Formats: sequence, structure tokens, C-alpha cells
Amino acid sequence: MNMSTYFKTQKLKFSFAVKNGATPKSEIAEYWGGNILWITPADFSTNQCYIIEARRTITEKGLDSCGTNLVSAGSVIVSNRAPIGLIGIAAQDLCTSQGCKSLVKKKYVVNEKFVYYYLATQEKALNTLGRGTTFFELSTYDLANFYIPMPPDDVQTIIVAYLDHRTTEIDKLLTNLQSQSDLLDRYKWELITEAVTHGIDKTVMCRNSGVDWIGKIPKHWKLTKTKWMFEIVKRLYDKEDRDVLSITQRGLKVKDIESNDGQLAESYIGYQVVNINDFAMNSMDLLTGWIDCSPFEGVTSPDYRVFRFHQSKPQCYSYYKYLFQMCYTNRIFYRLGQGVSNLGRWRLQADQFLNMKLPQPPIEEQEKIAAYLDKKTAQVDNLITDINHQIVKLRQYRQIVIHDAVTGKIKVKETQDNGN
Repeated sequence: MNMSTYFKTQKLKFSFAVKNGATPKSEIAEYWGGNILWITPADFSTNQCYIIEARRTITEKGLDSCGTNLVSAGSVIVSNRAPIGLIGIAAQDLCTSQGCKSLVKKKYVVNEKFVYYYLATQEKALNTLGRGTTFFELSTYDLANFYIPMPPDDVQTIIVAYLDHRTTEIDKLLTNLQSQSDLLDRYKWELITEAVTHGIDKTVMCRNSGVDWIGKIPKHWKLTKTKWMFEIVKRLYDKEDRDVLSITQRGLKVKDIESNDGQLAESYIGYQVVNINDFAMNSMDLLTGWIDCSPFEGVTSPDYRVFRFHQSKPQCYSYYKYLFQMCYTNRIFYRLGQGVSNLGRWRLQADQFLNMKLPQPPIEEQEKIAAYLDKKTAQVDNLITDINHQIVKLRQYRQIVIHDAVTGKIKVKETQDNGN
């Protein structure tokens, strides 16, 4: 028998009360660092249904200042903005930020894990319900009136057991593929680190650089401060006829200001000029920021740092791009930073940056190193791309398995009895 025969659909509000999240009213120290998990969309895991930890916690006083109550363990947590549609289950009593809503069970019997599995396949559908101008948000009304399939209790239990087994198998494969991707990425950065600090000729005589993160360098290389090769430039632009450039961890990208995607400024007048072969870096966030050598003419945020080679001292752009990006990846810049790291304000001051000591091979050798790295990293990146494509396909298959089970499209009972 087709299991969909057992299914009916109903609105979430008939089985759950929808509770909004909140934030303590200030950064008062006694509100933070307590024993209560404070969940934001950043705390969800794609391969783990239970939310067991949070980046931040609050105290009882912090909870009181929110004007809200704890959400009970077993409640289904849904992110309602930035992004919409992440799903988790509270492993213990907790509270959430305004970026999440909680589905707290009413008296009706419902298996929260069944609801979790179904909603985990509905991210696109939930996103279409987002409303707003500066950002899209899923409203309490729309979430409460979202339809879900609701088979009998025993059928829910069978489906959950089946999906626990199947998703565990798939997740093991995903973990293995992700480990391969991570190892290749680590190998790539080891290649880059070795080449930009020690060169690619293993037969040359070396000497101690006196800089711990550089170590030994070829004897004929120079060691020089950033400021002797580069100058920081800040040229503010008074028009809006240039592309707006964003610094991402995939490099500089032209921002699509028509799409409402990401944070948008009211005006781009007063942004700073970026020319081709200028370096642009996010020096405000040394954990998730990045640096790139621009292939574009454009403008970027006045908060970013733009710099270029002194005109009298040209070097190889690609070599120093690899070197500076390695300094982000290996946390070299982070070690020199200052600020409040737990709030994402760990900055590299201009003076520290300009007085960093950098290796300076002869320019011909810089070009050889850059060409070598272009070839090697392209090979590794192709392997990573292939693995990541497999990951995408496997995640899609995982979603299909879940969707077909929770909507009754497959005969879960018979499949399970056959040991599959």
C-alpha cells in the first residue's frame, strides 16, 4: 500500500505554538556568559538535527531583560532571517535571538523529529514566504500557517527510524568526502606557504630570516618591510559610475546592487577607488576577511584597506597575492591584530601592516614561483571542485530520501523490513 494513503496535511499552529526570539537589551557583562544557550542562525548544523551548543550564552538576568521565556527541549527551531529555513531541535531548554522562531509542542501528539525532517526539505518554500525591504524575514503568521503532512503517530515513528538510519549512512559518506576536500585544501596552502617563503628550488643555500612565520629563506633573497614596497592609498570617489567591489573569501567580486543580496549602502559616493592591480583587504576582520589583487576597476568600502606597489619598486602581483592570502589562512595577520575578537572586530592597524617583514625574492624568481603555484593550485582546485560536486549531489539525494519518506512517496515499512 502507498503510505501516502495514511497522510493528511495540517497547519503547524495546530500542533505547535510559535515563539519569537529576543536579545538582551544591552552588552552589560552580567547578561552574557551564563548557562543558557542563546541560539542564532549561525548555530545550526547541516548534518546534525539537535542543537547542543551556541556561540554565545546568557545569564538568567540576560533572559529576564529579553522579556521572554525559555524554549523547552524538543522544540523545533527555525531560522527566520539571514537565512530563512535552517532547522534544528533544541537538545535542552534554551532561548533564541530574533533570527529564530521556536515551534513548541502543544497537547497534540506529534513527533518533533518527523517535523524536523519535513521542514529540512522545505527551505525554498519557507524562503518564498520571506517579506521585508532591508532584509527578508519569515513572519510568525506565515510559519504558523505553513502546511505539513501529518500521518498517524506510529507511522511518524517508523519514518523517523528509517530516516535516522538512511541519513546516518549518507552523512558518513558526506563526512568522508568533506575530509578529502579539507585535506586537499590544506595541502594547497602548505604548497603555497612553502613556495612563497622558501622558494621552489630545493638546492639553494638558506639562511635564517629572523621572522618566526617565515623561517629560513634562500640566501640570495631579501627581507624587507611592507612599507618599502607598498603604499596605502585612499582615493575617495564622488560619483556612482563605477562597479562596487566586495571582498569575499573567493576574492574581489563585483556586487550586484540590483539584487538586494547582502548589505547595501544608501549611496556609494565616498567609496574609495580600486584600480586594476591594486590590492584590497578587509583589515577589520582577520578571521573571515580576505585580500585580493584586483582584476577590476571599481570602488570599495572606505573601511577597507587599498594599497599598491610604489611606482619605483614594481614587483610580481601574483607572488604577493599568494603571500598575503597565506597570511590570512595561516593567521599571520591575526597574530598582529588588535581589538575585540569575539565581536568580529579584530583589526590589523596600518602601522603594524606597514612594518611587517616580508620575503623579497628577485622579481624573476617571484614570477617563476607565481607560475608554479598557478599550475599546482589549479590542479588541486579541480580535484576539490570534483569532490564538492559529489557533495552537492549527495546532499540533493539526501533531501530526496527525506522528502519521499515524509510525504509517503515510498513504502518505508516494507523497505525497512527488507533490511534496506
